[in-house]
Amino acid sequence: MQIKEYEQISNWPAGCSALSWETQDGKHLWGRNLDYNRLAEETRICYVPRGTSYAAYVSDSEHGAAPGRTFTSAYAAAGTGLSILPDCPILYEGINEKGLMGGQLYYRGFAHYSDAAAPGASPLQPPLAVYHLLAQCACVEEVVRMLRQDFTLTGTELFGAVPPLHWAFSDRSGEMVIIEPDRDGLSIYRNTIGVMTNSPSYSWHRMNLLNYAGIRDLDYDTVAVCGEKLQQCFSGSGAQGMPGDWSSPSRFVRLALLKKYAVRGEDEVQGITNLFHLLGSAAFPLGMVRVTDQGPSSALDQAGLPFDYTIYTAAMCAESLRFYWTTHENGRIQYIDLNDLAPAGKARQFDLGRQADFVCRSR
Repeated sequence: MQIKEYEQISNWPAGCSALSWETQDGKHLWGRNLDYNRLAEETRICYVPRGTSYAAYVSDSEHGAAPGRTFTSAYAAAGTGLSILPDCPILYEGINEKGLMGGQLYYRGFAHYSDAAAPGASPLQPPLAVYHLLAQCACVEEVVRMLRQDFTLTGTELFGAVPPLHWAFSDRSGEMVIIEPDRDGLSIYRNTIGVMTNSPSYSWHRMNLLNYAGIRDLDYDTVAVCGEKLQQCFSGSGAQGMPGDWSSPSRFVRLALLKKYAVRGEDEVQGITNLFHLLGSAAFPLGMVRVTDQGPSSALDQAGLPFDYTIYTAAMCAESLRFYWTTHENGRIQYIDLNDLAPAGKARQFDLGRQADFVCRSR
């Protein structure tokens, strides 16, 4: 099967980080940072009910789904995304009513898609994959089976672009699977360490952790140098050498070590709070990551800043079915609960709440 190279693949200078975690009382969490220099104006928190008719492949963004390529959602889902095309929800990440969680991250320079679906399979456009998998799959196992047997990720443009993406999904089992469309085919990594950033591949990042095998959480009290003992005068000596920049390899290493050593929350409230702090360690501060290509990457992404920054952070819990988020402008944790939305059976959209939210305690 022919694999296409797309000019757009080299023109998406975005970041992103994702992490799965577990609380001490057995709640399973998944979260991500979205790092970019712009966000489509119509982006909202979207709830899509069970039984929704939708498309997983759009032949022309102005004319809707191709004939015979519509589906009916088996599960309700919610996440950050767009509802601007008829019958075509787009989620960047999200959670469904069975506790399946996941999202897309950028895979610049490495993502390659087929030009057509494999025999017996249906085409799946990369930007539509998150919602489609959440709408049809109850667990990680079903995601893997669907992508191996039933669908082929194809390089058909949507809004004038083919975004280079890879995906991570997790569920109530705690497993996080990573899916990467590589030059030699679809790579699916099972039972990963539960961390994903951007290029290179997951296998490269995993091997790269060997370069940081000596990092630990315990400080060194004294250091012996040529027979002389030096007393420690600052904290954090055990973590010396952990990379602190915002490149994809550095963020992967930081999150992997933080996941290993950080204290898990006793319950969901503590777990979500701690997860936001962990993702904050990989967040892009505004002004530190200047992008060389500041032009729009698609017809939806027109107005942007000259910097990549963490526009929002999302987190979710597979057991409670809550979807949490913060934004660059508003650090207060907001959330929606699928249990509240399901009885009405109606699609809903919620503003991201990107206005600053301060609380005065002295009045």
